[in-house]
Amino acid sequence: MDTPTSDIRGVMISVTNGRLLLPNATVAEVITYSDPEPVPGAPDWLLGRIRWRGWRIPMVSFARLAGFSATEGERGAKVAVLKALSGHPRLPYFCMITQGFPRLTTVSQDALLERADSAPLRQGTLMRVMLRDDEAVIPDLEDIEGRLVDALEAA
Repeated sequence: MDTPTSDIRGVMISVTNGRLLLPNATVAEVITYSDPEPVPGAPDWLLGRIRWRGWRIPMVSFARLAGFSATEGERGAKVAVLKALSGHPRLPYFCMITQGFPRLTTVSQDALLERADSAPLRQGTLMRVMLRDDEAVIPDLEDIEGRLVDALEAA
């Protein structure tokens, strides 16, 4: 008897010069981009903080963190608000700037392949994958949250 594969709902997010694949359950909301309040002394990938539902949440540029791009396009950008996984009391959410609307997709075990190449993984990246015909990276959300906590405490 074959074991049924369990499909999950994913979200394909475009960032400057790349794509991210996230579980749909981590995305709380997608909102229109607004200029963040700067965080003094923060690394260039921490764009600042925005207000969302009574919280001041940090905004990350994954493209800058991973070295995909030194600049971030803000024209037509959206913001994906993500649920933090670390359980840190002062960081229940954070957000990432995205290029356009994220796209819902079904992720099945047989459609998701790890890209086997010799290039080292970039900062904040867990894995490089192919989902059908789309190249993407799976971000290391726990690593990103740890970097955020460190950056915010240092600022």
